[in-house]
Amino acid sequence: MTLIPSAARKALLEQSAQRILITDGAFGTEIQNYGLSEADYAGNLGLSHDQKGNNDILALTKPEVPEAIHRAYFAAGADLAETNTFSANRISQADYGAEHLVREINVESARLARRVADEFTAKDGRPRFVAGAIGPTNKTLSLSPDVNDPGFREIDWDHLVDVYAEQVEALVEGGADFILIETVFDTLNAKAGIMAVRHVEQKLGREIPIMLSMTLTDLSGRNLSGHTVEAFWWAVRHARPVTIGLNCSFGATQLRPHVKALSEIADTLIMVYPNAGLPNELGAYDELPETTAGLVKEWADAGQVNVLGGCCGSTPAHIAAMARAVGGLPSRQLPGLTPVTRLAGLEPFIFA
Repeated sequence: MTLIPSAARKALLEQSAQRILITDGAFGTEIQNYGLSEADYAGNLGLSHDQKGNNDILALTKPEVPEAIHRAYFAAGADLAETNTFSANRISQADYGAEHLVREINVESARLARRVADEFTAKDGRPRFVAGAIGPTNKTLSLSPDVNDPGFREIDWDHLVDVYAEQVEALVEGGADFILIETVFDTLNAKAGIMAVRHVEQKLGREIPIMLSMTLTDLSGRNLSGHTVEAFWWAVRHARPVTIGLNCSFGATQLRPHVKALSEIADTLIMVYPNAGLPNELGAYDELPETTAGLVKEWADAGQVNVLGGCCGSTPAHIAAMARAVGGLPSRQLPGLTPVTRLAGLEPFIFA
């Protein structure tokens, strides 16, 4: 089946060839600043569980909050908005008794981001994009939660693919240009997300470009399932992601060697959005916007990135500082790769 090509992929590549693009910053920590009560989260949905902390459901109960955050990031200079849907899947929403609202949450979140993005584009003609954000869920396909039963899994592959496909289809219906499979701590979970996108593509008859973002769990540069940055890339390169990169876990200082390693081997755009440093003893992030911007500018100066943004602790001020810092700097050039067999276990293996 021939899929209708994505106009958004073409537009993003065209924009990236001209300059370093900016994605938005953290949503969770920004929402916390509103001091919402449980009643604000719950609205009039009549759910049986306490909804405090269910950030995704605000698209239905308090949409003015995520809308204001989107506006603040676009005003700060962002080219790309990530939908507020990190946990908007059946597995994660089960903790809140809101599984039946997954489709509605994703559709409305994507529509909200799309509307704000289009408003900013209409003002100055600069393309703005929407990435439908998909988190890793709180389950893992690669590891057992029971130390006494290493073969046990709480979910299986087919179930996770179905869970992701439901979310993907709703995000695309709402107007998302891309599907961002982010904060990947388990490479097999990410592969289930890729498979879900492929299923939805076949159903709709059109391409849905994928973005992938890995999160490291230790300074050696591995995720929870044990893959190095290089091994992760060889394991997912077949998906032809429009961007590959790193987010969360650490600040820019700790990510420096891993950004360099990935930039040298990935023949697609590199998108990195680190935390605003490391949290203090109270869990807050103290790194100032100009500090974060100076650190990510080092990657831009070295020709290692195409898209920059922020994760935990970052604010519109951080995004504005990044936009100023890299404005006018050229975007990374994609490396040419010699055709050889590249395989991945926990480590990369090149058969040349």
